[in-house]
Amino acid sequence: GRADYDAAHIPGAGFLDLQADFSDPTAPYRFTLPSPETTGQAFARHGIGDDSRVILYSRANMQRATRFWWMLRWLGFDNAAVLNGGIDKWEAEGRATTTAPCDYAPGSLTVRPRPELFVGKDGVLVAIGDPGTCTINALGPKLHSGEDASYGRAGRIPGSTNIPAASLLNSDLTFLPAETAAQMFEGIGATPNQKVITYCGGGIAATLDAFILYQLGYEDIAVYDNSMSEWVADPALPMETG
Repeated sequence: GRADYDAAHIPGAGFLDLQADFSDPTAPYRFTLPSPETTGQAFARHGIGDDSRVILYSRANMQRATRFWWMLRWLGFDNAAVLNGGIDKWEAEGRATTTAPCDYAPGSLTVRPRPELFVGKDGVLVAIGDPGTCTINALGPKLHSGEDASYGRAGRIPGSTNIPAASLLNSDLTFLPAETAAQMFEGIGATPNQKVITYCGGGIAATLDAFILYQLGYEDIAVYDNSMSEWVADPALPMETG
């Protein structure tokens, strides 16, 4: 996204590089979370401190912004919001953009981790067949059914249901009305009294589902970090198709 940022961004907006600065370079998967301390230091280098108000946006999708939002919440930082519609809607409304770089002075961010906001493969495996947990795939329907085997093994985590991240957005990338989104989640059996695990290909699109669930009042939500990138790489982990 750096080239897009350099070409046009909202005045006063800094740039966060998800892969370069907010993913573990030693991990075998592209977007693996670094430690809370490393992640907190990266946010602080970009100007975020305990007293900051953070507004996040992305271009052409909303899930990069929601990934950063979820990561901040994972660190115990709650004063963040996502710009509805991102810069795409901003530009469509004729609002100002700039090419001038913006770098904030380093902040001081206290990390108070909430480890339960992310889950690994062991936690997902335990959840299979658990009536108290609803596991939701945020990938597209063809990936969910197994018709598309782009990740190497066709299918989904057994028992998981499907709410594609893209289906939670209008054509202008704004979020669906809360009532509509609530009906979608309730329609696949996700209720606020359950634990909900969301997953996708690498733990990015899954944060959009998680973000919406949080806005709807769900309290026990976890994102499967690494998601299908990790799951399909382990032949011992079960898959389901159809």
